[in-house]
Amino acid sequence: MTTPSPPLPDPEARGVRLVVVLLALTVVSGLIDAVSYLGLGRVFTANMTGNVVVLGFAAAGAPDFSVPHTATSLAAFLLGAATGGRVAARHGDGSRRRWARLTLTAETLLVGGSAAVAFAWPDTTGTRYALIALTAFAMGLRNATVRKLGIPDLTTTVLTMTLTGLASESRLGDATGHRSPRRTAAVLAMLAGAALGAWLVLHHGLGIPLLLAAALSGVLAVVASGRE
Repeated sequence: MTTPSPPLPDPEARGVRLVVVLLALTVVSGLIDAVSYLGLGRVFTANMTGNVVVLGFAAAGAPDFSVPHTATSLAAFLLGAATGGRVAARHGDGSRRRWARLTLTAETLLVGGSAAVAFAWPDTTGTRYALIALTAFAMGLRNATVRKLGIPDLTTTVLTMTLTGLASESRLGDATGHRSPRRTAAVLAMLAGAALGAWLVLHHGLGIPLLLAAALSGVLAVVASGRE
């Protein structure tokens, strides 16, 4: 009788679980929104909910808000999301590991490019628009991928529904909050990224936090698995 050969290892299981990867990407989002809001003229490039509100403020003539900056961010984000949708159509039925790593590699290059621009040409109008466009495109691409991956409670860029779930499904609500640790971790990750990003922007300019964000995305591109 022949001994059955052991099952081949699942390539999707190699690396860090996607839940951990998405939590780390939430930190990156906090870093990027700190750069954009504090350093690029009160515009968001990861959080489009806030950006739509900011566009309304700017359109109404509120001081220190810019319609061109915000419109650039929205347009670049939508273009990135459309690109992410095309990538999902091509790779979504295949290896989640390969798909996630491809998207994270693209994010690394885009955010790394924005860091290079920030170091090379600081404090110019062209630099500001370039940083807005590059980071917003990267976040649109990532958001499209995260949406298609369909991992609950980890959007990586917005927390409104996460906070709603924490409160409504807590013991004070209907007491069904079985994903509370994940939701709490997402809130803390965004808070940590925003705080770190703000400190770096205020004390070291825009290049350092963007470089850190690119480095984190690059590491995640190497280590991500296809498992939730």
